[in-house]
Amino acid sequence: MVNKVILIGRLGADPEVRYTQDGTQITNFRIATSEYWKEKDGTKAERTEWHRIVTFGKIAEFCGSYLMKGRMVYCEGRIQTREWEDKEGHKRSTTEIVASNVQALEKKASNERRVGDDDQMVGGATDTQDDVPF
Repeated sequence: MVNKVILIGRLGADPEVRYTQDGTQITNFRIATSEYWKEKDGTKAERTEWHRIVTFGKIAEFCGSYLMKGRMVYCEGRIQTREWEDKEGHKRSTTEIVASNVQALEKKASNERRVGDDDQMVGGATDTQDDVPF
């Protein structure tokens, strides 16, 4: 069986960073992917899908430091659906991509925040762990 997702899209907002009790960084963000086509009458049409991305550890550190709203990224990972009960006792669920590889696809603009001395193409991070802490 295979559970693999590859997405290229733009961040809809700056990433959200949080930490587990043992200090592992978790970074969440959403990216938009769009599909374009022409209708029979010749008008242009578009459909945008939003994807929730979650990262852990080194990848999360990279995402929290380098990614920001509007930046185009490559994300590779697996689909995961989680279920829980909210405070009122209602069952809730979410489907997200647990990323094992994230790469920024654009050069940093001179007015963007900067981490380190690299002002060129921002690289990426790849998860080498098989287990994801929850």
